[in-house]
Amino acid sequence: MSIINHEPQTFGVLDDAGRKLLFTEARTVNNFAATAVDDDELALIWDLARWSPSAANGQPLRVLFVRTREGKERLVRHLDEGNRAKTLCAPVVAVLAYDVDFHEQMPTVFPARGEMLRAAFADQIEKRESIAAYNSALQTGVFLLAVRAAGLAAGPMAGFNRPGVDEEFFAGTSWRSHLVVNIGHPGTDPWFPRLPRVSVEDAVAWA
Repeated sequence: MSIINHEPQTFGVLDDAGRKLLFTEARTVNNFAATAVDDDELALIWDLARWSPSAANGQPLRVLFVRTREGKERLVRHLDEGNRAKTLCAPVVAVLAYDVDFHEQMPTVFPARGEMLRAAFADQIEKRESIAAYNSALQTGVFLLAVRAAGLAAGPMAGFNRPGVDEEFFAGTSWRSHLVVNIGHPGTDPWFPRLPRVSVEDAVAWA
């Protein structure tokens, strides 16, 4: 006979060092040191990021890690001018995308209702696009925290030609780009002065 434990689960609280690493002292980096980022570090980033919540556990986020000079040169021609130099100097560039055919994975990621969900979404490309875009954005926030948790810095950028990147890297696939993230160790004078945050009074309401 199995015994089910109904005791409420408790969680620890992130210590001050962890809060600084992930939140209060974390910064968007604009230039990077020449220190390489290895496969194990990239694997750790994804192993942490993949636990993000998403609707019906659909997990539409996809990642292309670009590390070669040739790959970066293919990418930067689709970036805004101000984003090109820092991307070329970054050890790794992650092109974050969403999979509009995420529903094909539903039987795997949501076994109890997966076949039903896959069938329900099969002919709803616009709805899948909307769901995938929103949920990949949710997952992206966790991805950036995962980069920081791996001891690295991130430089996210939305300034790029999405159709151009999709044609360059994802032609013939169901992936659609939505953010480019430079990844590495901070270089010399890598960030601007810390900018103010929105006040609690303007950002938080109570009911």
